Amino acid sequence: MGFLAVCVAAVASYAFGSVWYMVLAKPWMAAAEVKLGDNGRPLNASNPAPYIAAFVCTLIVAGMMRHIFELSGITSPGAGLIGGLGIGLFLATPWIITNYSFAGRPRVLMLIDGGYATIGCGIIGVVLTLF
Repeated sequence: MGFLAVCVAAVASYAFGSVWYMVLAKPWMAAAEVKLGDNGRPLNASNPAPYIAAFVCTLIVAGMMRHIFELSGITSPGAGLIGGLGIGLFLATPWIITNYSFAGRPRVLMLIDGGYATIGCGIIGVVLTLF
């Protein structure tokens, strides 16, 4: 069941990310300085590599979170939510902010990407504990 839980949790977080970044596409593209084509879409929009890499990374995060939850005895959805939000807010987001700060990236980019990391980990945490 562990592998299935990790896969479902990764799909759930990835799906949330799709919605998150669709809603925040314009401010995210502006803050990330994504190069756009004449049609207003990113130049690499047809390249599947970033989407594949993002899903693989989401699987890795979900797998590690399952391991952490197992070691910590986190089994209820409420504890999974709190654990996931904590991992996103206090582990993932500070790394994002550190990297973006040194790169001189805009604060809005930190908020958008850190928000996804936080909420996405919260979703993973809930889904993992439902199995």
